[in-house]
Amino acid sequence: MAENQSKAATQANEPVQAPVLRPGRAADPVPAPITADAQPSAPVSDSQADKGAPSEPAQDTGSERDDASAGQESREAGSSGAERVMAESRQRKLRLMLRQCDRVLLMDFDLLAMNGWPDNFTLAEARRGRDLWLFSALIAAAIFLSGLTGFVPAWIAGGGFGAFVIILLLGIPAVRRIYTTKPSYLDLIMTRQRMIREARQHVAHLEGSDGLIWQCARMADFNPALKNTRFSHLLKLSESRVLSRQLTRREHVRLYLIYLLEAEKAYSRVQKAFFEGNQEAIDRGWEDVAAEPESRT
Repeated sequence: MAENQSKAATQANEPVQAPVLRPGRAADPVPAPITADAQPSAPVSDSQADKGAPSEPAQDTGSERDDASAGQESREAGSSGAERVMAESRQRKLRLMLRQCDRVLLMDFDLLAMNGWPDNFTLAEARRGRDLWLFSALIAAAIFLSGLTGFVPAWIAGGGFGAFVIILLLGIPAVRRIYTTKPSYLDLIMTRQRMIREARQHVAHLEGSDGLIWQCARMADFNPALKNTRFSHLLKLSESRVLSRQLTRREHVRLYLIYLLEAEKAYSRVQKAFFEGNQEAIDRGWEDVAAEPESRT
C-alpha cells in the first residue's frame, strides 16, 4: 500500500505530457455523441458573424457603389447632352424649312389649274368658223370688184357689196354676240394668253427674289414625291430665278402646280414634326430648344 502511494505521488509530481497525434488519424474528427446531460451550443448568427468580420471590405464595397453610380450619372448626363444637341439641330433645320417654304400656303389652285382653258377642239372649231368668214368676205369683195370692171352685171355687183358689208358686220364682237354665244377664234386666243399671263404673275409672286420650289426640295425626306426626276428642270429654273419667264405653256404651269401640291403635303408634315419636337423639348425642360420660329419681316 505504501508502494502504491509513492507511485501516485511520483505521478502527481511529474509534468503532464501533451497528447501525441498518431499517424493515420482522420482529418475531420468524428462527432461525439450527444449525451442527455450535455447542452447543445447555440449557433452563431449571421449578424454576429458580420459583427466579428472586419469593416474594411464593407467600406470598399460602398465606395465602389458610389463610383459606379457617379459613372452612371455622368454617362446619363453625357447622353442627355447629346440628345439635347441633336434635338436643337433638328428643330433649327425644321424652322429653316418652315421659313423658306411658307409661301407654298399662298398658292392659288384655281389660277394655276386653268380650268377655263380652251381645249384644242373648241379652238379648231373656232378656226374653221373664222376661215369660213374670211372666205365669204373675199367672195363678196371679188363680186363687187368684178361689177366695177363690167365683168358682171351691176345688180350682182351691188348684191356682192351688200353681202360684203353684212359679213364684215358679223365679224364685229358686239354684233356677233347678238346671234351666237360661241367665242370667236380671236377670243379664245386672247383667253389663253390672259390665263398664261396671270399664271406667270402668280408664279413670280410665289417664287419671289430667292426662288421657292428649289428650297422646298429639302423637304423630300417628308415626301419622296419631291424627288421625282420630272421636276428637275423646274428646280434648276427656280434656282436660277428665271422660272416665271420660262412658263410659256399650260403643261409647264400644271407641272408647277403638281409640285406645289406635293410641297404643301411635305410642309404640313414638317410643321407637325416641328410642333411635336417643341412639345417634347418643353416636357424635358429644354426651353432654348423649344423656341418659336422667328417672325418674318
